[in-house]
Amino acid sequence: MANATHRTVELNGHSFHYLAWGNADAPTLLFLHGFPEYSGAWSGVAERLADRFHCIAPDQRGYGQSWAPPEIEAYTLRELVGDMVALIGHLAGPVTVVGHDWGAAVAYGLAMFQPELVSRLVIINGVHPAPFQRELAAGGAQAGASQYISYLRAEGSEDKLAADDFAGLLKLFSAKMDLDWMTPNRRELYKTEWSRPGRMRGMINWYRASPLKVAKPGVPLTDVPVLSKERLQVCCPHLLIWGDDDTALLPVCIEGMGDYAADLAVRRVAGADHWICHQKPDVVAGLIRSWMAPTSA
Repeated sequence: MANATHRTVELNGHSFHYLAWGNADAPTLLFLHGFPEYSGAWSGVAERLADRFHCIAPDQRGYGQSWAPPEIEAYTLRELVGDMVALIGHLAGPVTVVGHDWGAAVAYGLAMFQPELVSRLVIINGVHPAPFQRELAAGGAQAGASQYISYLRAEGSEDKLAADDFAGLLKLFSAKMDLDWMTPNRRELYKTEWSRPGRMRGMINWYRASPLKVAKPGVPLTDVPVLSKERLQVCCPHLLIWGDDDTALLPVCIEGMGDYAADLAVRRVAGADHWICHQKPDVVAGLIRSWMAPTSA
């Protein structure tokens, strides 16, 4: 990984790996990846920001070179957020947190439940739990796009995805989206991380441990608990970057976000989908840099 330093740290008694770019004395950006990625997924964006920021990208629990327990209950949001609370403590936070996909769930968890640790929040094609659950329960387009969640939660799905040199996982990765950025070399890097013992189960356990309920298309759910708007507030400045061609997370999921983040800036990007960080790293880094310009942290 060009210009990146590999580091290992013990968090809550377990070993975690992370990549670091830039000067350790600069303001810290904590980058949280999603499924099925790993710390190196942030290299394109982090390298473009390392002149001004200390960029940190961990392999989250169950991924890459970090701890990967086999138990489903080890992947609740409380546990995942707890890992990053410990990492922020190691980094002498507070920090600006940047989350994508599942990394956004952890980023929102930090901002909502550990607000003293998050100075600013950047979400890139990720969703706040309340609007997302609303759309999953409605049985509309987002529920249709998220039917794969039920497949992933089924026992043994990790073995099916790993079969034939990860053919199933690569198919899921590229479903209805542009994967031109996935060069043969990058594909091998991903396969290396997926091949580590227990990692496929750890990655899938994020879905199994999630309390999100997914309706069948056209069949709305009526038993979804009402989420407290007051408890799920993001009080820090919040930037939302959205690739408009995303087919996994639909724009309807960010409707009403102003109800949960009073200081919200939304930047929509045409010609990019869920993998916007790989497709347009210059644009993503530029949006973060310009939004961060008024502050040094």
